[in-house]
Formats: sequence, structure tokens, C-alpha cells
Amino acid sequence: MTDAPLVPPSVQLGEVVPPEDPEDWRKPLTWVVAAGMLAAPLWAAVWFALAPPTNPYAVPAGVMALAAVVAAGAVVVGASQRGALRALLGTLGAGLFAALGVIVVGSAVASSTALGTAVVAAACGMIGVFPAAAIGGALSDAGRGRRLASPIVAGALTALIAVQVLLSL
Repeated sequence: MTDAPLVPPSVQLGEVVPPEDPEDWRKPLTWVVAAGMLAAPLWAAVWFALAPPTNPYAVPAGVMALAAVVAAGAVVVGASQRGALRALLGTLGAGLFAALGVIVVGSAVASSTALGTAVVAAACGMIGVFPAAAIGGALSDAGRGRRLASPIVAGALTALIAVQVLLSL
């Protein structure tokens, strides 16, 4: 055995490589991604603070809008990614983040009825995120307009249908 010091070879040779820079929040796409992930929780906070629902079955339009915003915000995040797998996973991850944010906001801002409304909207929004993620992944090489429009329409329509089905049970 040799008496090797516990210093990495790169330091011994005088070639210290600095770590990667953290994300630069001044980049426009970073703000677009943040807005996509936070759109639904912010929408829920405004809705529940200004006019909290008293009956989750009485406000299907509000639930539909919130579910559609969950899906659309996730698509905005996925459309900012390069490659099919990254677009797919970015959309799914952002949708999950938005859905959990809506539930947290519903439990923190308003009553238990608002929490029930938030859960319904988050669940239906996540149902809409799945087809949006699949279409977004398939269109990852298309132009930015197609990467946004087609998955948003598919996700929002699926979320709206899911709200109608869930509230009709």
C-alpha cells in the first residue's frame, strides 16, 4: 500500500473544476416553467380566498376551470423541454406538482368544502394531464405552437369530461 493522500487527483494536479452554476432565474424559460407549475395553485388561492365554495356540486364551472388550469399549466412545462421523454416526464411531474399545490391551497385557505372541491379539481386535472403528456411527448419535435396547443386542448377537454363524469356520479 502506498501513502496516498486523501486529496482527489484533480486537486493534486492543480486542475480544480468548479461545480455547475445554479439555475439562473433571469432566463425567460425558467419563469415560464414556474408559471406553468404555479398557475393552478394560484388560481385556487384566488378563488378560495375571494369566494370559497360552500357546496362542491354547486360550482362545476369553477371546478372545470381549475382542472383545466392544472392540465394546461403542466403542458406549458412539458412544452419547454427538449426530447420526447423529457416532455412527457416534465408534463407529468408538473401536473402532479400543480395538483398537490391545489390540494394544499384548498386545505390552507378555505373550509373543508373547498378542500373537497380542490381534491375533485386536482384529480380531474391529473386525468387530463395523462393524454396531454402523451401528445406532448409525441409532438416534442414540432414547433412551439403545436407543442402547446394540441396537448392543452386534449388535456383541458379530458379534464372537463372527467369533472362532468365525476360530478354526475
